[in-house]
Amino acid sequence: MASVRRSGRENLFVRYLILGGWALFCLAPVLWFLSIGLRPRTEIITPQPIYIPTFSLDAWTMIWEDWPMAKYLRNSVLAIIGSVVIDLVLAIPAAYSLSRYEYRGRDDIEFYILSTRMMAPAIVAVPIFFLFRNAGLLDSLWALMIVYAAINLSLVTWIIRSYMLDIPKELEDAARTDGASDLRILWEIIIPAVLPGIITASVIAMIFAINEFLFTLLIASTPDAYTMSVALANFTGGSDGVIYNAIALVAFIAFLPVFLVVVAIQKHLSRGLTMGAVKG
Repeated sequence: MASVRRSGRENLFVRYLILGGWALFCLAPVLWFLSIGLRPRTEIITPQPIYIPTFSLDAWTMIWEDWPMAKYLRNSVLAIIGSVVIDLVLAIPAAYSLSRYEYRGRDDIEFYILSTRMMAPAIVAVPIFFLFRNAGLLDSLWALMIVYAAINLSLVTWIIRSYMLDIPKELEDAARTDGASDLRILWEIIIPAVLPGIITASVIAMIFAINEFLFTLLIASTPDAYTMSVALANFTGGSDGVIYNAIALVAFIAFLPVFLVVVAIQKHLSRGLTMGAVKG
């Protein structure tokens, strides 16, 4: 028995050692990127290799005092949260209808919704620009919210629909027997049951919205409306050239919240992606 327990502990140690090494390997580029943001600019652009870097908070001071980083961060957060709220308000009823009701053309509607995700963004970029210009919404957070929501709506709908297909219809039949309306069933039974799917869809929509650049560049063309993605593309030091350490630090600040959220809900995220891929 002692040898069996010792063998088990050794296998567990080897397993954690391998997983720890793999985690370190995956995090090494991120940590290296952070180290660039905390190093003086002279060390980054020097042609001579520096094996023991020195660390400085000059870039941290620059991004908060010399650049309106708080404004860019606020624009990104408001636009992303607003787009996710719009997606959920539209996607939850749509997913409930597609997963529960039988009506003519339902399958065609399902694949039409999904097909909008397959459209090349460049095809609709110019029409969307003129649409928002004529509506007077250019350089506004409302335009960013609408665009982000439109881009991710089909994906959010399909993920939530996949979760709803797993809920037994007997729960709804029992609620209808007690006199509950469809709206009450959706609010009190379906939504709590698919909450992991809603969280998963929200995080995926948030990630895609953060990574969106083309439409953000078209719509938010003035510094007052910049988000983090567009602001990063416009950060230069004038006659000093590109300020690599400040750009690296800003990119790390934008990346860290998303990374922490994904790590926190990785089980729900992987389940949601798998179900969305295989459910018909």
